[in-house]
Amino acid sequence: MSDIVLKVENLSKLYRLGEVGTGTISHDLNRWWAKIRGKEDPYALVGQVNDRSQKAESDYVWSLRDINFEVKQGEVLGVIGKNGAGKSTLLKLISQITSPTTGSIKAKGRIASLLEVGTGMNPELTARENIYLNGAILGMTKKEIAKKFDEIVDFSGCTMYVDTPVKRFSSGMRVRLGFAVAAFLEPEILIVDEVLAVGDAEFQKKAIGKMKDISAGGGRTVLFVSHNMAAVKSLCSRCILLNNGELIFNSSSELAIMKYLASEETSDNIIIIDKSIDNIFHLKEIEIYSSDRGNKVLIHEQIKIIVSIQILENSTWGYHANLFITDGSDLIVFAMSSRDIQLKDKGIYAVEFTIPSNFINNIFYGIDLNIIKNQSESIYYKKNILTIEGVDIAKREGWLGKVPGILRPTNFVGKTIKLV
Repeated sequence: MSDIVLKVENLSKLYRLGEVGTGTISHDLNRWWAKIRGKEDPYALVGQVNDRSQKAESDYVWSLRDINFEVKQGEVLGVIGKNGAGKSTLLKLISQITSPTTGSIKAKGRIASLLEVGTGMNPELTARENIYLNGAILGMTKKEIAKKFDEIVDFSGCTMYVDTPVKRFSSGMRVRLGFAVAAFLEPEILIVDEVLAVGDAEFQKKAIGKMKDISAGGGRTVLFVSHNMAAVKSLCSRCILLNNGELIFNSSSELAIMKYLASEETSDNIIIIDKSIDNIFHLKEIEIYSSDRGNKVLIHEQIKIIVSIQILENSTWGYHANLFITDGSDLIVFAMSSRDIQLKDKGIYAVEFTIPSNFINNIFYGIDLNIIKNQSESIYYKKNILTIEGVDIAKREGWLGKVPGILRPTNFVGKTIKLV
């Protein structure tokens, strides 16, 4: 028996821009006539790509286009992408809140979704009544719900308000209750869309731990959407990356996060900043020097990163720059600093940082830039001002070839002594 519990094939969703509705009666008649003849939606043919930054050239837009992926039982799948990429639309289609324009979704078992604050909650009913209502919607008996009731209330932390209408709950309390209901009533597929960000730090920690438990211990499947890359990396074994309604990457969480952070703004080998800071310090540009092009760098060569700085007038204090290389989830794995040389005198400077050869791996990295004034005062911090992708052109296996991990610990030299 297959362990695939969710299969999405050629899934697309078309929306009409402007006012709510399908437009005109003639549009509806044309669609109906095409449908009964087995033809494609005539308006779907002219839909444009879902790039919200571009001016609309059509009345129709593809919120999702030709999405294909599978999810196994017990897997935690991350769904990542920028705002407007189609993440919420995808989850609404899987949850059967709306129907696809084309394609199919095949799922095994019950699906519980937490897509927005208060989803599935009747604000006029009490927390107790909403727990039983949601359980009934999931197909559970009253006895099964009663068995889980105390655990749900305890996890949600709303024991005092269990007989209070949900409309009087704060947004955080509604999320707590909604998540507890969705997680403890044992659906085969649990869908969580960003709402955990509303909860406090304690609840987020509990919720992530619970999702790990139900996937690893309970063998249930979780689809998790978040802009918190640290949470995604901690919870998800695999991610799909959406961009403008299209699935552009499907791989391990680490690689997908790196791909996501390698945004279009940092795709070139030079970034023009042209920003004055503190009236004296002017940040001009940052550039990567490598044999390869763009943000792709050869891992077996030294990589130089040059920060161009202009001091507009002499100062009594000094400035220096720090570069932090991250693994894509805000974890700094390597740091470089020009602290030994304080920039005080008027002039234009090139601050050079060198990454040793065979030090980074063939994955994506983010580079943060930090400008420090007077040894301790941070006056500028830009996360992911550059991204780089290590490229191993040799593609050798073993030592100096393909090695696991964030960095390649290949700069250490052993010594062999003949004993006999």
